[in-house]
Amino acid sequence: MLNGKTIAITRSQDDASEFISLANENDATPIALPTIELVSKGEKIVDEFLESVSKYNPDYSVFMSSKAVKLLFDTAKQLGKLEKLQLAVANTTVMSVGPKTSLTLEAEGIKVNHQPTTFSSVGVGEEFTKLNAVGKKVIVPRSGASTPFLKELLSKIGIDVLEIHLYDVCAFRDTTQWNGFRELFSQNKIDGVVFTSASSVRGFFEIMSKDYDDNVLLDNLTKLSVVSIGPFTSDELKKFKVKNTVAEVHTVAGAFDAMKTTLNVI
Repeated sequence: MLNGKTIAITRSQDDASEFISLANENDATPIALPTIELVSKGEKIVDEFLESVSKYNPDYSVFMSSKAVKLLFDTAKQLGKLEKLQLAVANTTVMSVGPKTSLTLEAEGIKVNHQPTTFSSVGVGEEFTKLNAVGKKVIVPRSGASTPFLKELLSKIGIDVLEIHLYDVCAFRDTTQWNGFRELFSQNKIDGVVFTSASSVRGFFEIMSKDYDDNVLLDNLTKLSVVSIGPFTSDELKKFKVKNTVAEVHTVAGAFDAMKTTLNVI
């Protein structure tokens, strides 16, 4: 048990339900920090995806997050193009990164064929290697803030990749929800922070640097446990000179387990 320790996660209240449940079960106090917001590229994303499937004729579609699925399908519903989208996706072999993404796809009537055991770009590469997919074509609808790592990795395996950017990411603009966190952070009363993506790291520092000098911010972060959900998030934290523990399993539950371990050690 975590005996009332206060732990923050870089997600909005709506997206942090699993984390909040885990914290409550372990006698910890959770704080949800909305660090980023998605800025959709608009209605054109559906037609761009449909046209790309038609012209490119991909063998596989890869969905990296539940957010990408929800945005694409919600936009299609608004445009009356849901059935067209369902058919386009169903005509590919579908790979989904992480259980939440799979559940979101299934809720939209899409059968998931493959889910990598490691929930990251590296896991996607491992899965395609197992599938012996050399020469195959893959379409990936995702964030415009994504790194080129996945595309480069799959290209090395011999796979042709087309990425469709559905949205951009910016730092969360209404930071009133951060007031309680800022107050506790200033008093060194935050015990840990879980970072859930590279973009959430950038958002965190953009928001916090408005109120804190860089040295104070980094000094306060050294006094608490920092956990990253995966290697890309960890690398982004290192760019900001923040030491962190990488979750062995790249999920919220995995990150929470890592946080429990580090807090029990401290």
